[in-house]
Amino acid sequence: MGFPYGKKKAPSWRDIPEPNEKRKRRLFQSKRKPVETTVAVDHPFNITIEQLQDTVDPKNEALLEELGGVEGIVRELKTDGERGLDSNDDPPGAATKGDAERPMSPGGTTRKDDPFHLRKQVFGVNELPPAQTKSFLYLIYLVFQDKMLIILSVAAVVSLAVGLYQDFGPTRDEDEESENHWIDGVAILVVVMIVVLSSSINDWQKQRQFKKLNAKKEDRDVTVYRDGIQTFISIRDLVVGDILSVEPGDIIPADGIYISGHNCRCDESAATGESDAIKKGPASDGKDPFFISGGKVLEGVAKLVVIAVGKYSYSGKTVLSMRTESAKTPLQEKLNTLTEKIAKLGGAIGIIMLTTLLIMYVAQTATGAGFGEEEGQQGVTEIVQAVIGIVITTVAIIVVAVPEGLPMAVTLSLAFATIKMLKDNNLVRQLASCETMGHATTVCSDKTGTLTQNVMTVVAGKLADHVEFEGVDKLSSIAKDLPSDYFKLLNEAIAVNSTAFESIDDDGKKTLLGSKTETALLGFQRRMGSDFQIIREEADVTQLFPFSSDRKCMATLIDVTSQQDSGEASKGEGKKKYRLHVKGASEIILGFCDSISKVDSSATSGVRMEPKTDKVKEQLSATIESYAKQSLRTIGIAYRDFSESELKEYDISESPPLEKLTLLAIVGIEDPLRDGVAEAVKTCQKAGVFIRMVTGDNIVTARAIATKCNIFSTGGICMEGAKFRKLPPEDMKKVIPRLQVLARSSPTDKQLLVGQLQEMGEVVAVTGDGTNDGPALKMADVGFSMGISGTEVAKEASAIVLMDDNFTSIVKALAWGRAVNDAVKKFLQFQLTVNVAAVAVAFVTSVSDPEQKSVLTTIQLLWVNLIMDSFGALALASEPPSPQILQRLPESRKSPLITFSMWKMILGEAAFQIVVNLTMYFAGEELLGATVTDEQIRDFGNDRDKATSRMVSAIIFNTFVFLQLFNEINCRRLDSRLNVFYNMHKNPLFIAIIFIIALCQVLIVEFGGEIFKVHSLSAVQWVISLVLGFLSFPVGVVIRLIPDDVFFWQRGRNGHIENDRVAINKERLQWFHAMEKVQTQLKVFRALRGSARLREGGDQLSSATAIATIMGAAPVLGQPLETLARSQSQIESNQASKFKSLTQAAVAKQQQQNGNSGSTATNSPSP
Repeated sequence: MGFPYGKKKAPSWRDIPEPNEKRKRRLFQSKRKPVETTVAVDHPFNITIEQLQDTVDPKNEALLEELGGVEGIVRELKTDGERGLDSNDDPPGAATKGDAERPMSPGGTTRKDDPFHLRKQVFGVNELPPAQTKSFLYLIYLVFQDKMLIILSVAAVVSLAVGLYQDFGPTRDEDEESENHWIDGVAILVVVMIVVLSSSINDWQKQRQFKKLNAKKEDRDVTVYRDGIQTFISIRDLVVGDILSVEPGDIIPADGIYISGHNCRCDESAATGESDAIKKGPASDGKDPFFISGGKVLEGVAKLVVIAVGKYSYSGKTVLSMRTESAKTPLQEKLNTLTEKIAKLGGAIGIIMLTTLLIMYVAQTATGAGFGEEEGQQGVTEIVQAVIGIVITTVAIIVVAVPEGLPMAVTLSLAFATIKMLKDNNLVRQLASCETMGHATTVCSDKTGTLTQNVMTVVAGKLADHVEFEGVDKLSSIAKDLPSDYFKLLNEAIAVNSTAFESIDDDGKKTLLGSKTETALLGFQRRMGSDFQIIREEADVTQLFPFSSDRKCMATLIDVTSQQDSGEASKGEGKKKYRLHVKGASEIILGFCDSISKVDSSATSGVRMEPKTDKVKEQLSATIESYAKQSLRTIGIAYRDFSESELKEYDISESPPLEKLTLLAIVGIEDPLRDGVAEAVKTCQKAGVFIRMVTGDNIVTARAIATKCNIFSTGGICMEGAKFRKLPPEDMKKVIPRLQVLARSSPTDKQLLVGQLQEMGEVVAVTGDGTNDGPALKMADVGFSMGISGTEVAKEASAIVLMDDNFTSIVKALAWGRAVNDAVKKFLQFQLTVNVAAVAVAFVTSVSDPEQKSVLTTIQLLWVNLIMDSFGALALASEPPSPQILQRLPESRKSPLITFSMWKMILGEAAFQIVVNLTMYFAGEELLGATVTDEQIRDFGNDRDKATSRMVSAIIFNTFVFLQLFNEINCRRLDSRLNVFYNMHKNPLFIAIIFIIALCQVLIVEFGGEIFKVHSLSAVQWVISLVLGFLSFPVGVVIRLIPDDVFFWQRGRNGHIENDRVAINKERLQWFHAMEKVQTQLKVFRALRGSARLREGGDQLSSATAIATIMGAAPVLGQPLETLARSQSQIESNQASKFKSLTQAAVAKQQQQNGNSGSTATNSPSP
């Protein structure tokens, strides 16, 4: 049985009488025209979804009253306000005639074997209709909207038509052998379709991957009552009529009506715009009984009956009306801008090339045989064919020049990274966070659950100010030594004053669920041999006061009238007796107490109350401090007995009476560090990322844990939030660079720290798990929420969810963020090299050729474009982060996409490729003519010149492709290191793509024939192509070895991007610490030197003045002495007049010295 929220029994539909006929008729008079009715009016629930919607949208207490209040709602929904829905007792009633025509609820299905089948059909399921996704055919349509592809396709169709006319038209001489002019058009269309299909398949796969991610992101568990048991269910399984339990931090998953609870307040600003927290409770008490889906529970607990789910809920309707296309990430926007610039440049080159080739064609034809229909002249068919050929070549060059693969590289890289990050326990909610994390310079981390295991265990304690223990091994024996009355009281305090409960996990094992502190206390109680569930069932809870960040404690008031008076009970005049149990931060609880429990064998109960004297308080404070130094969280447990008359003296509607308590125990709870956290922090520090711990723990505990984590070091600053928030802005900016620990901090302090860091130019990542962490998570550049312990508010505000709540996962996110940025730069380096080389070779050879044909044909250029766009993007986007990626400082967000080292590699490799290909083109027959075999000559009708020309063109094409293939491996490194094969074996996809490209190239060359205008190569020719391609590696080595200082505009920069940030590491902090000591000593030295000058005037400074001088109040060396006159208030009264005369004398002497030497310092005597 779940722990009840109050004594009042919740309503059940079986217990509530039917309404009178007049009211029953009004139940079905909906006040608005229904948009969509999911069921006929005569369904067995006797209420419609429209009426339920009308109660909350807008909030309508009058309609709620007409419906019979919450009792009427519970009755008509056939549920039980205490037990919840009964899975074996679905309300009677068969589907009506309209059921067959009723649409199924989008976003989910209902099965006949589902116990809530009818309920889901009537009121819908708690899932929104899936967002409309693009079909595969529509994705093909979108890809085909590219203007260059359209132009190329039209030109290919015209070329195909002309080719068919030439080969099969009426003007063809049947005795002549067909030259297959139609093949060019068909081949271009096939390659265009391959490009379109490859892009569409990539987009389709990406769409599926992100759909899976969103499905996982939107799924979460909620707490409901079913069959009388408090249990967790998926939010998708929530149905109308469920009794939902909510607590601080929860986001309301569906619309509901209040049944019972304690001090529940909700933030509905996201839904209604009301900024103030709204008190929830019965309408009869003047409170708001309506819970709106999407609202956030700020404090208190409550039970509510669900009345609308899915698309019929308030938030569901809002979400459906706001569905929009996902925005592009900053990196995509930056790349789109670069692509547009390159496209304009490529377009300009294309226009120049088209104009040049057309002029050359007209000039050569006019000066030759001329235009006409006579033999040897250029007729209409020949003219059209020639012009189309020029247009196709020009368009192909533009297609190659435009790097349309850049956005696809970003998309693929992000998709690949998000899938891999999910395996590393990072659920990415916002794509932009991937790239932003790569630029992160500081991480503000929580302690509990992130740096520690979040598995709290009581390992030390002081019970009844007598029994102390350390460790958990001897708890059962210690329990036997405690007086029975005290033991019973302590167990009651732990069991009753808690909202944690026992549940069954997926493996069928019993587990404790709730806050980690409460589960630790219940585990402590269980190890002492007590069962908290029995104690809870016997307790008569009057009121529960949930934990409040203001009070730093939680309290529960119970009725103990039925219990026999113990020796500790207060004996008032009232008939009833109550007991208040309180637990919370030990120092806070100690302040509420005026007595302590002490073991006394002479007392009847074995324990007595002793006043809290200063000595006792000092001893207990020392115990608390010793626990804190051991990194233990200290919890105080106290109680107080009240008579009925005593309790009436307090207003307990909002807060408990926290005074005159008796301390029962102080326990130390340990949350051990997670494995690998210390090493992960060191890794971040080596990567130039400054780690700060922001925690609510006291400063002693925080410093101890930060030291264990390698966060706090010599020279760093550890400060409390109260002191930090009071600092002036100038002082705050001086402190922040060295601030490593912010203890006793509030969520506002964290938000203030994040804002200041961002103003200082830092890229800030923040972790948070609480509701109040939402603003800081939203403000941060990258917000990390906890997937296990985090509240729904925190998850909604974050960009990435840590599925395992582990700091090491942040390090993995940092590595993947940098890998995404590196992958895009690698692809950019590779593609621009191909662009420059291909455009230059095609342009030069087209202009040089008498027939205005490029040595790289249109089909060949499209194959190269496919290699560098689709295959290149897929290969380089799948590069996992290397260990070295976290051994460099983060790049500034302002750094250019293409660094100087990248430009050096792009232009160097492109120049080498241009030289190789043009050399073979212009001197190919002399250099490669000897490699042409007799068999190849026979294939061309024994025409040696034609065979040599075709074979040279084939070798150039083959060499060009293998130059790109080897250069793709070369582009795996962006730095100056020479080993381009490093970690290549860890990327099987890259290796597979390289082999696929090589295999396709072999097939094209050996069997492409007329389509690709190639011919099968001999072994020698293959060796020549491979060797020339392999030369990309040594050329890359030479380029990397060229120092950047060779280029005058790079001298003094060493090839690095200028960074607007100085990394603060441990060594620099130690220097700061040493410099502080030197500055302090110099300050003292200057103060003493100033004292020596006054002694020259005939007297000494008083002790008060000397102290003020050392602290910096008196002038330092080189300052005028008139300022001493302002220090009269600091001088002892009996020396005031004397000091004034001495000051005037010293001033006169100082002025005289300044007149003689111009400097006080030069004439001042040495101390």
